[in-house]
Amino acid sequence: MSHFEVIGGALHAENVPLARIAEQVGTPVYVYSTEAFREAARAFRKGLEPVGRHHVAFAVKANPNLAVLRLLANEGFGADVVSGGELSRALAAGIPAHDVVFSGVGKTRKELHQALDAGIGQFNLELEEEGVVLAEIARSRGMTAPAALRVNPDVDAGTHEKISTGKAENKFGLPIDQAPAIFDRLAKLEGINLRGVAVHIGSQLLSLDPLEAAFERVGRLVAELRAAGHAITHVDLGGGLGVAYKPGDVPPTSAAFGEMVARVTRDWDVELMFEPGRHISADAGVLLTEVLWVKPGVTNPWVVVDAAMNDLARVALYDAWHGFASVTPDGGTMVANVAGPVCESSDVFLKNREIDRVKSGDLAVLQSAGAYGATMASTYNSRALVPEVLVSGDRFEVVAGRITAETIMGAEQIPDWLEP
Repeated sequence: MSHFEVIGGALHAENVPLARIAEQVGTPVYVYSTEAFREAARAFRKGLEPVGRHHVAFAVKANPNLAVLRLLANEGFGADVVSGGELSRALAAGIPAHDVVFSGVGKTRKELHQALDAGIGQFNLELEEEGVVLAEIARSRGMTAPAALRVNPDVDAGTHEKISTGKAENKFGLPIDQAPAIFDRLAKLEGINLRGVAVHIGSQLLSLDPLEAAFERVGRLVAELRAAGHAITHVDLGGGLGVAYKPGDVPPTSAAFGEMVARVTRDWDVELMFEPGRHISADAGVLLTEVLWVKPGVTNPWVVVDAAMNDLARVALYDAWHGFASVTPDGGTMVANVAGPVCESSDVFLKNREIDRVKSGDLAVLQSAGAYGATMASTYNSRALVPEVLVSGDRFEVVAGRITAETIMGAEQIPDWLEP
């Protein structure tokens, strides 16, 4: 997290002291670094230099903030969306519709209409019926929908089961052995241009081996489809590259990924498509929080902070690891648990870990929180929806305001028949 550094004894985001953001915006709050996003985006694109024709689309689900999407659009990224709402966000951020890929296992008919109206670049189809319906809708409008068939290569990504998407038992994609017959039937339909295949085996991958195995299977499928007379012009290789959340994590570099892709796909003669998310955004953000109490525990103390599982759900969902650091470290450490105030036993960010020494009133951060953080936040326990701040140099701006319980209640009504 090179753009979050201790300067003069205090943690900064670029050149802005995090204490200043806490004072003016309050806590908890997500803080993002513009330069961290740019650095990761440019490194990924540079890593793909050995690859031929390619298209890069940011996985919007990782961080859908409009300012973040505009920043990445300025870096030449398109958008990989999985809902009509994400499509609206991508377009509002200035990403051209032709640079949008619509993925996802449960697209509604309304969303198919919306995406066709927008003129997106590609639909990634998850089942045969979806392709039939898309073709019917497009044909009725005198349109042809560009599409790829997502296949499941039955490769274990070696990641947590809740972010694994490429094994046979996962809900995503079609079994790769069934793909040729389904592709053949869909390719004959009017209203659809089935131009390629797509694959995505999971998230937070720390090894290139599963990706290489999956891509080799896709390459054999491409050859089989071409032998059957189909024109394959695009292959979507998805995303999934991990980041170093904890000590000992050594994720693949963008350069190593690009070299592997170039080697495996050298004879494919297609436009390759990529959808990185976490790899671009995780290290670009922290969750800034205040220590409320240091509560004695049976073995180790409980550091109770004002951020909670509703602000950062990853730990409660799949035991994710996030570093914890004081904003004003004094060199001392303590072994402690860190938890939020939500009334759930799962509202715990870490246990029995050595951390910077903190006390009530101190500020601290949960690190590498720029991906799957604010986007998964909720208002559970009637807590406010966490705000987001973007830093650039010595400037910062609130790019998503805190939505209070009072604002949320304003959208609710008590029916007349319940009045006393």
